[in-house]
Order: sequence, then structure tokens, then C-alpha cells
Amino acid sequence: MTGTERSVLREGIVAGVIGAVVVAVWFLVVDTLRGHPLETPMFLGAALFFGVKTPVMGAGISLMPVLGYTVVHGLAFVAFGIIAAAVIAATEREPALVIAVVILFACFETFFLGVVSVLGRAVQDVLVWWEILIANLLAATAMLWYFLLGHRSLPRTLVGSWAHVLREGVVAGLIGAVVVAAWFLVIDAIQGEPFRTPHLLGTTFLKMQSGVPAVVAYSIVHGLAFGVFGVVAAVLLAGAEREPMLVFALVMLFTAFEIFFFGAIVIGAKWLLDELAGWTIFVGNVLASVAMLGYFFTGHRSLARRMTAAWADDD
Repeated sequence: MTGTERSVLREGIVAGVIGAVVVAVWFLVVDTLRGHPLETPMFLGAALFFGVKTPVMGAGISLMPVLGYTVVHGLAFVAFGIIAAAVIAATEREPALVIAVVILFACFETFFLGVVSVLGRAVQDVLVWWEILIANLLAATAMLWYFLLGHRSLPRTLVGSWAHVLREGVVAGLIGAVVVAAWFLVIDAIQGEPFRTPHLLGTTFLKMQSGVPAVVAYSIVHGLAFGVFGVVAAVLLAGAEREPMLVFALVMLFTAFEIFFFGAIVIGAKWLLDELAGWTIFVGNVLASVAMLGYFFTGHRSLARRMTAAWADDD
């Protein structure tokens, strides 16, 4: 085995262990917030090794399923880490292979969901989709961070000139999330029930235990959703810098944001309109949109002038 092969193997093993530890810690925190530490690895271990299809909530922790699943979980992450290390090493020699890194980590996001679906419906009911998504995102981020430490040129290859766009989108998303959270905190406080809205959404949609865990969990998911939306908006705005007429796509995106949110409520959670006044939802989204657009255009002051010039040229 050559020195390069040993380096790739060692790097992949370390990255895999990091990813496995991150996921394990995440589910330990989630299970603890629910009041049942180690429940997730026990359920998965029981389903994997003993074919248990109907795990009983709060039945107690059995050590062997936990240890067995932890070993399998770690080996799976190590295997993925080695593959990722090999692909990244190839990317340094052939930058065009960068798309393989993106595809690999995208597949990583869906792999665990597929495994859970195979283990049975009862296990799917125990593991909420957002918990799996966040766990995989955290693991992927931690593994990529480790790879970046040993491959200083990788960020430029993966992101290139889009680093600023991604950062701008994340910041805008967080601004929007904070504005909505602050708005509903004020509304809830006026009604005499602080944090009622995130508590209601956390217990209903995320299946979290009542109290602080529900509020914290929903706040995390809420922030991630706005972060993704902010990145999409930032990409459109970057395109508008080169083609000003694309700013209409940005306007359409924010309009669709309002329509989609209300449509999702009417179709999937009409009861929510009985708990939360429709105007509060509308105003909250409008405030978030204004704050995000204000942030975007603060950093793109020349865009309005260029848009005006483009319209003048068309005339």
C-alpha cells in the first residue's frame, strides 16, 4: 500500500468516526430531551438484529442492541468516510470530479432514510424525519470540515466564487427566522402565553415532548428552513447582478413563499388556522420578507440603477 493510499484510508477512517460520533451525540441529545436516553439506538438495534417491528416506547434500555447498533453504525460511517476520502483525493487531481463529491454527500443524506424505511413502519414512527435530516446534515458538515483541514484547495474547488453567495443567503435566512420568531413571541406575550406558537408547532409537527424541548426543536428546524430559503434567494440575486431582469424571479420567489406557506397550512394543517390567527401568519411572513430583502439590497446597492438602465435600453 502506497503512502497516498494509506493517507486516504486514514483520512477516511477518521472522517467516518467523526460523522458517526456526531450522529450518535445528536440522537443522544434528542432522546434525552424526550426523557428516554439511548432509546433511538436501542430501537434501531432491536429492529436490525432481532427483527423487532413494534418497539415499545419507554420500555427500558437493553445494552446489547445499543452496542450492536453502535458498532454497525460506526462501521457504516467509516466505509462512507473512506469512499469520500478517495473521491476527494481524485478531485484534487481532476477538479471536474467535484460533482462526484456533491452527489456522494447528497446520496449520504438519503441513505439513512432508506435504511429506516426497510426496518419497518414502527421504527419510522419513532424516528421523526427532521431528526434524521438534521443528524445527517450535522455529520456531513463535520466530515467536510475535517476534509477541508487536510485539503486547503477544496473549498475553492467546491464553492469557488459562490462562497459569498452562500454566506449572504445563510445570514438573510437567519434574519428572516429571527424576525418571525420575535413577531410570534410578541403576539404570544400579548395573549399571555409566551412561546405558545413554537411549542404548539414543535409538539404537533415534530412530535417533541411538551415544554422546552418542543420550543428548542422547532426553533432549530425553523432556522434551517429559513436558511435554505435564504440561500435560494441569494443565488437568484447573484444572477440578477449579471442579468437585472432576474430580479423578477426573486420577487416571484418571495410571493410564492407566502402562497406556499398558506397553501401548505390549508391542505395539511387547516386546524392551525383555528389556533393561530391567519393575519398573524401573514404579517410574520411579510416582516421576514421585508427584512431579508432589506439585507440583500443593502449589499447590492447598484442593482436598482442597473435595472433602471436595462429598462431604459429596452425602451
